[in-house]
Amino acid sequence: MSQPAGRVPQRRNARSNRARILATARQELGRNPDITLEELARASGVVRRTLFGHFPGRAALLDALAEEAAETLQAAVSVGAGVTEPADRALAHFTLALWPVGDQYRMLLALARRDLGMDRVAGILEPARVRSTAILEQGQRDGVFHTHLPAPVLSAGLEAMTVALLEEVNTGTLEDDGTRAAVSTLIAAGVPEKRARIVVDEVAATEG
Repeated sequence: MSQPAGRVPQRRNARSNRARILATARQELGRNPDITLEELARASGVVRRTLFGHFPGRAALLDALAEEAAETLQAAVSVGAGVTEPADRALAHFTLALWPVGDQYRMLLALARRDLGMDRVAGILEPARVRSTAILEQGQRDGVFHTHLPAPVLSAGLEAMTVALLEEVNTGTLEDDGTRAAVSTLIAAGVPEKRARIVVDEVAATEG
């Protein structure tokens, strides 16, 4: 039996409501991690029943945001993964590609330890960690990055720095479109500051 035609618009409306709720949650949770679902429903322009129909509780909402973040991050990591280029340019590309994702989901940083758990966050970040380590290993072999730290350890340090920068953006202390973070990442990896700025400017211009 075919479904009534009227159900198609209803499904589209449900998808639209869900997307709007998630988009609003990304914004509002960044401002107030303790926002209630009732307040979030009002901010999303939907009734309480609609929100709870999609997300029966806070855990379900955060789980959906985590899944969305993981998918978006995976897509960003995949960009340029098969391209052969010098390691400093590859790291600049990588950082600039991931910064908008981190910026979009930086509210998860405030919720990670309390609500999601570090294991869940580690799972989300795993593709980025693997890609970052591979770039750093290439750069160390080529003499582009310093070698006094193993690539996985250096990758962890650069990740921590990026998280710290995102937290500063979250508090309003720092404004960055990703270029400052990319330059800082290259310098921390061992690229001279002047060279780091040139590489990031060239890569940013190419992406732009």
